[in-house]
Formats: sequence, C-alpha cells, structure tokens
Amino acid sequence: MKALIDWLDHRTGIRDLIREVLYENIPGGSRWRYVWGSTLMFALGIQFITGIALWMAYSPSTQTAWESVWYIQHEMAGGWFLRGLHHWTAQIMTVLLVLHLMQVVIDGAYKAPREVNFWFGIILLQLVLALSLTGYLLPWDQKGYWATSVATDIMASTPLIGEWLRQVVIGGHDYGHHTLTRFFALHAGVLPAAVIALTAGHIYLFRRHGVKAKEPARGKDEFFWPEQVLKDGVACLAVLAVVLFFVIRNHGAHLDAPADPASAYQARPDWYFLSLFQLLKYVPQFVGAFLIPGVVMALVVLMPVIGKWELGHRFNIGLLVTVLVGAGALTWLAVDQDRNDPKYRSDMAKAEADAALVKKLAKEQGIPPSGALALLRSQDETGPKLFAQHCASCHAYGGHDGLGGKLANEQSAPDLKGFASREYITELLNPDSFDSPKFFGNTEHAGGKMMGFLEDEFSDLDELGKEDVRKIAAALSAEAALPGQTEVDAKDGALIEEGRELIKGDLACTDCHTLGRSGKPKAPDLTGYGSREWMLGIVHDPGQARFYGKDNDRMPAFGADGQLSRRQMEKIVDWIRGE
Repeated sequence: MKALIDWLDHRTGIRDLIREVLYENIPGGSRWRYVWGSTLMFALGIQFITGIALWMAYSPSTQTAWESVWYIQHEMAGGWFLRGLHHWTAQIMTVLLVLHLMQVVIDGAYKAPREVNFWFGIILLQLVLALSLTGYLLPWDQKGYWATSVATDIMASTPLIGEWLRQVVIGGHDYGHHTLTRFFALHAGVLPAAVIALTAGHIYLFRRHGVKAKEPARGKDEFFWPEQVLKDGVACLAVLAVVLFFVIRNHGAHLDAPADPASAYQARPDWYFLSLFQLLKYVPQFVGAFLIPGVVMALVVLMPVIGKWELGHRFNIGLLVTVLVGAGALTWLAVDQDRNDPKYRSDMAKAEADAALVKKLAKEQGIPPSGALALLRSQDETGPKLFAQHCASCHAYGGHDGLGGKLANEQSAPDLKGFASREYITELLNPDSFDSPKFFGNTEHAGGKMMGFLEDEFSDLDELGKEDVRKIAAALSAEAALPGQTEVDAKDGALIEEGRELIKGDLACTDCHTLGRSGKPKAPDLTGYGSREWMLGIVHDPGQARFYGKDNDRMPAFGADGQLSRRQMEKIVDWIRGE
C-alpha cells in the first residue's frame, strides 16, 4: 500500500494536498460554531449526487414531467427515497445557509481582508434560493406550478422590463414546454455550474485567509485534524439524521395532482418565500417585492464597510436579527392565516383528494399518452365531486362537503355518511339524534309525527327495548343490500326476520310506511330502503308518492328536472353506498 501511495504522491503530490487540508491552523482551537460551512458542503454533495440520479429518470415536458416524477416516486426502485433525499436536503440547506451567515456576521468574519469571500457567500445564498425556486416547478404539479406563478408574477412587476423578463424566464406568455425546459436547464446546468465555480472561489479565499477567531482566543491553537474534523463529521451526521427523519416520515416528498392552469388553486410559495408573500398583503407590490428586499440586500452587501467600526458591527448583527425575526413573524402570520381560513382548508382538502385520486388511477389504469391530467379530467364527474356540486348545499357527508371541505351553507338536511347502515339507522331512531342538525333538526320534519312516534316508543329504553332497536336497524339495513354488510346480513337472517315482524307488528311502523305488501303509503316506502334502486328513485324525484309526496322539503327532483343525468345520479348513489 505504501508503494502505491508513494507512486501516486510522486505523480500528484497528494500527501502535500492532504497535509494542507487537514493541518490548517485554527486560532483558539476547534469550535462547534465552525461546523456550518462543512454541513453546507455535505448537503451540496447530496444534492449533486441525488440530482444527477433523478436527472436520469426525469423528462421535462408538460405531458411527461409529472408522469416521470410519479414514476420515480411510485415505481422506480428506491425512487421515493432518492427524491425525498433531494427534496428535504434542499429544504435544510436554506436553514444551514442562514446559520452559516449568522456565524460569519457574529464572528466578524466578513471584515477585511475577507470582504470578497463574504460577497461570494451572499451570491451563493442567492443561487441556492434560485435553485430552490427552479426546482419547485419541475414536478409540474399543482403546488409547484402555482407557487412558481406567484414568483414570476412578482417578477413581471419589475419596473420597465418586468413583462419582458417574465416572458424570457417562462419561454412565452404562458407556462408550457419551454417553461419546463428553461427551468430545468437553469436548475440542472447553469445554476449548479455557477455554484461550483463560486464554491471553489469561496473555499480558496477561506483557505487564503484562514478561520476568523474571536479575540482574545480562549484556548490554544489546534489543527483542523482531528478535533474540528470530528465536530464537522458529527454535525454532518446530525444533518443527515434530520433529513432521513423527514424522508421516511413523508415516504419521500409530496406530489400534488398534475398542474392544471384551468383550475382554481390557492397559490402559495414555499416556506422560505412565505414572508415575502405575506409582506405583499400589507404594502404595495413595488415596496414589498423590490424596495424593502433591495434595501436589505444592499445593507447586507455593505456589511464589510459598515462593520469597520464597532458600532457598525453591532448594527450589522442587529440588522440580521431584525430581518430574521421579521421574516419569521411574517411566515408565522401566513401559516396562521391559512390555518384559520375555512376556504383555504377546503380548497387544500380538495387538492389532496385530486392528488390521491390521480395517483390511484395511475396505479390501477396506467397513464395514457395524453398524460395524467387527461386521466384526472376524465374523472371529473366522480361521486364526491358531484355530491359537493349538487348535494352539499343542504346535505353533509361526515360533516364535510364530500371532498373534505367545509360546507358553504349551514347543513339543512341529513348527513349521508353511512346512510342505511345499521349504525346509521340506530342513531336515526334515537329521538335526540333524529331532531338534531345531523338528521332532520334543520328540516320541516323536525318536531313532526315521526319525532312524536320516536319519543313515545324509543325514549329511555331498557335492555329489551335496545335489543328491539337493534333488530329493526338490522331489518331496515338489510333492505339496502349494502356491499359492506353482505356477510353480516347473510349471517343474521333470524335477527333480520324478527326486525321485520316488529316493523309490521308491535311497533306498527306500517301504519304510515309500507314494507313489502304491508302498510299504508303515508310516509316514505321502506321496501328496498337505501338500496341502489331506492336511492336512485328518491334522487330522481323525491316528490313521488313512494317517497315524500307533497311533504317533500326543498329537495330538487334532480332526474325529473334534468339537473343530473342517470349516470351522474348513479355515481353519487354508488359512492354513498360504498360501491
């Protein structure tokens, strides 16, 4: 081995290079505060390695970008892990950059003769943010598309050249193939090359001037090896542990539904630009997007000049703290406002539903040549979407609009989640529940004959009465033939028959309702209650004598009036029934 190293050293001078790297003097000894530069280099290395690997499977076009990322995330061996490493390391790099900047400013490592190196670092900060911005669009999903549109719209407000600049960046008037190819060229080619060049210059200048230690030194001088190398290694492992935690916790990185320019999506930038987004709510766009950031950046660039005096150094530290606290406060305000905005939460729930749906369809059906967006659009008329559009103005589904969103109006008709199941009917027959907003409390049937009947028959039940309710619920639910209860209905034949006898006999439900050939048609027919045919009938026209007749309370005749097609009604009914 020694002979090999000697041979290599004779031709490359590797021993001198290693000695120069490892045996650099650190005034005052090793410090944990010096680890941030090494952690940034470590994170940058992860980004380059994972980025090249992702490049091999990525295809930048509006019909293949999302599709290739979906393939990486769900089909490629280890793809989710690779993508997660790239995504979460990019997130943590922003934090590491801020920590490194704080350490440099607090230690005064920006002062002469280190000004140029400080400016290199500031440019690197801008380049890393540009890498984050360009990379965010590449999955071509809803979140990335609309978040990037916020940034390019701000760019368009640049005085004199704004619109021209936007067109150059996105490759035309609207987002499309050229937008992706340009952003990908910037993200994978131009910006990394600039980062490599500036990083090399940054390291060279750092080696030239050495570590800037606080004076007077609190300890004796040490070499970089082994103490500082150990501290840097531990810090890099800690960074990797944090990244791996988020990668495993989120199974990679989130992927929204394919970008749809025709959709209404609540655009938000990623977290590191949220403070700017929030600031624009309080000040004119020019002031918030250009004047304030421009003044702050100018002051940061001038820190080496300002910091020549002790008072100036304190000013620089105060400026940095003020900017970070202000950005943190604005970010918190943005997150808090969204968290307390019902419409935003509703829209995000719908977006999550779309994302889950398109991934499910892609897995089950494959992605057609026309792309995943076409696949999603072919499913626009799903049960949940149709319910949200046509039924959720009165009904709820588990307390929401069918898509996880908040109801636009107060619920004024029964919640239909679990409709006709044994649990649903058991709760419905409870007098306290029947007259509650979940069922008929906000309808014209509240306090009516049915309520009086339930109060007479089902209030303060003993164990025998509760058993009768269980039998009735089983009998009525069996009429629905719900797919989720097939086995239990087949097993409970005797219980169901006893329930039928109670309905027809002791409880005299058939004095108003009909069940089979028994009863008087004064209230909704219980024959086939909750079955597919029964539900299609009531959606078609609830005013039929078989259902509510003249006592129908506001429910439209969706089929009879032509508001919904047969196929649309089937999708709603099948979804409610769990088919």
